[in-house]
Amino acid sequence: MTSTLLIVQIVLAIAITIAVLLQKSSSIGLGAYSGSNESVFGAKGPTGFLAKLTFTLAFAFIVNTLVLGYLYTASNSASVTDSIVPANNAAVPSAPITTENSAPSAPAAPTAN
Repeated sequence: MTSTLLIVQIVLAIAITIAVLLQKSSSIGLGAYSGSNESVFGAKGPTGFLAKLTFTLAFAFIVNTLVLGYLYTASNSASVTDSIVPANNAAVPSAPITTENSAPSAPAAPTAN
């Protein structure tokens, strides 16, 4: 599942890059190479279509990023140190459990004679 979403993430990143580069700017960008294909998008040209496409692709990119983050976090909740076994397969000793109070008791009060 995560590998499929990762491939979709890469495709979305490339598509957003292309959509942004095709938009008309002050220096025209790559939109100058579209030629007469502007009539396909309507009388206004590709401006409205490319803006909506860019927004849709960006929204899909953000949702895909959140889903990928959730899936990676859910699958990697265990630590690597949980699976480490000592080289000699010996059990690691734990701290001894004492039932008594380990603090010394207060000295007895002196008696008056």
